[in-house]
Order: sequence, then C-alpha cells, then structure tokens
Amino acid sequence: MLSLAMTKMKKPPIIPIGRYIDPLTDFGFKRIFGSEPNKDLLIAFLNELFKGRKVIKDLVYNAQENNGPVKRYRKTIFDLTCTGGDGETFIIEMQRAEQKFFTDRAIFYTSSKLYEQAPKGNKNWDYELTEIYFIGLMDFNFDNTPQDKYLHRVRLAEEETGHTFYNKLGFIFLELPNFNLKEKDIKTDLQRWLYVLRNLWKLEKIPVILHRRIFQKLFHISEVANLKKEEYMLYEKNLLDKWTEYSVLKTAEEKGMERGMERGMERGIEKGIEKGIEKGIEKGKEQFVRNLLLNTGFGIAKIAALANVTEAFVKKIKGERKNQ
Repeated sequence: MLSLAMTKMKKPPIIPIGRYIDPLTDFGFKRIFGSEPNKDLLIAFLNELFKGRKVIKDLVYNAQENNGPVKRYRKTIFDLTCTGGDGETFIIEMQRAEQKFFTDRAIFYTSSKLYEQAPKGNKNWDYELTEIYFIGLMDFNFDNTPQDKYLHRVRLAEEETGHTFYNKLGFIFLELPNFNLKEKDIKTDLQRWLYVLRNLWKLEKIPVILHRRIFQKLFHISEVANLKKEEYMLYEKNLLDKWTEYSVLKTAEEKGMERGMERGMERGIEKGIEKGIEKGIEKGKEQFVRNLLLNTGFGIAKIAALANVTEAFVKKIKGERKNQ
C-alpha cells in the first residue's frame, strides 16, 4: 500500500510577484533579449557564450516565423533569430519544460536555416554557406548529465582526434537547473549572466557582483514597477502558465511513482490528481482575476477574456471582494 504522503499530490507553489520579472517566462525572456533598444544585452550575453570563438559587434532581429523546405511542412517558430555582422545566424530558444525531442528540434531549426540559404533558380551556386548557431536555454536537464555540468558546446568534429570538421554549424545548450553557484563563488561574466537568469525573479536589489553598466540596464528594464498595465497583465498570465506547467510536471512525477500499484487503485489516484490539477488551475485564475480587479480599471468582459474565464466567474470574484 502506498503511504498517504506518496499519494498526496504536490500543489504548485503560489509564488508572489517580486521586484523583478522572471527571465524564464516568455514575456521576461523577450523583454530582456528580444527588442532592438535592448539588443546590447543579447550581444553581451552571446559574446560571453562565444568567448574565444567569435566576437559579435552587431545584430539584426529577424522574423520569428520561418517556412519549412516543403509546403506541407509546418512553419517553424523561433523564440529569437538574429543575423550578425558577418551574415551568421543565431537562433535562441528558451525551453521551460522538458521536451523529449528538444535536440531533434534544434537540428531541424538549424537545417531549415541552412536550406533557406540556397538561392532560388540559380544553377551556378557553389554551396557556400554562412554560419548557423543554435543557443538553447533550458529550464530542465538532459538525461545522464553530471549535476555540476551546465554548459554544452557542440560542434561537428572528427571522432578520433576531436579536430573541428566543420566550423559553420554550432550548438550551445545551457542546463540552467545545474547552475547553482552562490554569489560569493561567481568568477566570470558568463557565470554572472547565468546567475541573473536563475535568480533575477527573487532578488530585491542588484548584487555587488552585478554592479556593471550592462547589468544595471538589465535590472532597470526588468523592474516590475516599470511595466505598463498591459505588460504587467501579460507577465502575470505568463507566470500563471508557468505555475500550471509546474503542476502538470509534478503530476507526471507522482504518476511515475505509482506504476507498481494495482490498476484499480491507480485509476482512483489519477482521478484525484486530475481534480487537484483543476483546483490548482482554478485557484491561479482566481488570483489573476483578483489582481486585475485590484490593479486595473478594466471591465468584466475584458478581464474575463484576459483570464480565459466566464464573465460570471469574474462577477463572483468581484462580489466576494465587496463582501470582505
């Protein structure tokens, strides 16, 4: 028999919105790295990743949507894609939840960009390609990675000697959960960047190790108090999505622990988990609606659309607030 502790589902944490945004939300990632006025942040970050390999002086942001090589292929959507001063392409992806074929996706994305370089209708092309780099920021781990291994630089190399076979295609993967250095142990600028990505959302002030102009700018644009109302709502919705993903992940872990049970008991627990997830999601939406009612002047219909709930749900929460 499973103990009560093992069968109880872990509820998603209710994390209060801190002083600074979470860079590992879609909103936070694109606010910091994805806009023209802030491209110096992305350039500085990439230069630390490529230290000793190349120097990036400028970037041009490209469309996030890319057509596949065959019409029936679905379009590929990048988090960020940029072109460097030498014509090289950088694809930057932020992946929160574990994805079974994440490395396959990285290969597919880079392949689509390689294919895109072929000139249309030109029979005299000599097949010269420009460089393609994929950078994956992962809020999960690869299988069988040592606990202190957080940086992977991958290239095409000759197997026996390790010498580079082709230098125009490269992959960098960052396993952020494995980066656990304390502030006192930070030594390099790359470690400073990773410390920010891991800890920004829970900081209340700029640490001494980050008292540099580039990081001061990052902290300024990341301050929640500097967000417009629409930006705040979008960020809060991103956090709600993140907490929901956390709930689903923990549910999967619980189900994995229960595989040795008899099928009848297993089905009963699964139903309980489903109810738990529903309650967790509803609780998160309720808090989201409360914040909108408190911090904005939006009407019932707009709040219902933003929170993806019914107008009756919003009216119920509004009524409860009046009675408190």
